[in-house]
Amino acid sequence: MANLEFHQFPCLDDNYGVLVHDPATGTTASIDAPEADAVREALAAKGWRLTHILVTHHHHDHTAGIAELKAETRCTVLGPAKEAERIVGLDRGVGEGESFALGSAQVHVIETPGHTAGHVAYWIPGQATVFVGDTLFAMGCGRVFEGTYEIMWSSLSKLKRLPAATRIYCGHEYTAQNGRFCRDIEPGNAAIEARVAEVAALRAAGRPTLPTRLDRELETNVFLRTRSPEIRARLGLGTAEDWQVFAALRERKNKA
Repeated sequence: MANLEFHQFPCLDDNYGVLVHDPATGTTASIDAPEADAVREALAAKGWRLTHILVTHHHHDHTAGIAELKAETRCTVLGPAKEAERIVGLDRGVGEGESFALGSAQVHVIETPGHTAGHVAYWIPGQATVFVGDTLFAMGCGRVFEGTYEIMWSSLSKLKRLPAATRIYCGHEYTAQNGRFCRDIEPGNAAIEARVAEVAALRAAGRPTLPTRLDRELETNVFLRTRSPEIRARLGLGTAEDWQVFAALRERKNKA
């Protein structure tokens, strides 16, 4: 089994980049490329050579560095086939159910549309790790720009079904503001209250709140907790479908 190394680093205002390195083969992938300089600095700090970029979706703050990095390294760029025309430098489009080798590891593609129409996540079961881009955040989820709330809920439901111990890397550091929203929606949830305090301490110390874990999100992320009686009562949606509860939550967050 591959024993991958992961290196997370800040980019732009609140983005995160992640490098995935396989010591056995020297393969190194950047999850998205928010800015070329930040990726270069991370590679130099680790002494790794870029071989791949795995793109989650077409938004500029996830793709801006691709052209420069590809020109310099001749790396292979993989990304969502359904957004191929919107991602400059894409070598291979991937979609639901596909898998590919990254060094000695196997990466599985999960389509997670909603934030964008072709958004994908990359799941590495051998490492119990998933890269979710802007579909899921710690204590939050992405805005629905190119889909419907029902589609976005279906995408989140796919991620909910991964093993509980799965480590989750997200595209942005939004946890503090997300936590305040979750606490307001479900004030009776002691796990949320404890996590809000933990997040405040981490940020005060200049430390990231990511990666997170699926089991923690299932306990504290209201966007995954659509069956909570407290949340349903607060929204007045006691008998609604799960996606309708999600839609009401996302609408509230949009206005928060």
